[in-house]
Order: sequence, then C-alpha cells, then structure tokens
Amino acid sequence: MSRYTIFGHDACGFCHRAKQLLEEKGLEYRYVDIHKEGISQDALSKLIGKEVQTVPQIFQNKDYIGGFDDLTASFL
Repeated sequence: MSRYTIFGHDACGFCHRAKQLLEEKGLEYRYVDIHKEGISQDALSKLIGKEVQTVPQIFQNKDYIGGFDDLTASFL
C-alpha cells in the first residue's frame, strides 16, 4: 500500500488541503511539520533534489510528487 509523506507547516492552507484529500481517499500519510522539526528550506531542497520555495512538498513512498496541485493531478 502506498504511504504518503507531507512536509508542511500549520499555517499552510494547501498543507491542510493535502491532508484532507488523502484522508478523504482513505490513504495513509505522515505529516512532518518543518517548523516543529527544525527543517530549513535548504534542508528540504536537498531532500527533494531541487530548490523549493513553498510547502507542501509531498512524496508517495520514496517518489517525489510535488505540491498540492501535483497531488491532486495524480488522482485524475
């Protein structure tokens, strides 16, 4: 079964929407609050392998999906 990981923060509306979408689909996910975990923009960019400016940043298993729009498009 696929497992999703969402990197985001609590003040991000798209992060909340990503969690809601996965919950509606009955899919398992792990939410990582980058502020609470002390993950910097540079560290997140290194993890993803390219420069990122926004959250959420979402993975399916170990595969990078992208942001909220990319997650939504993956279900179409």
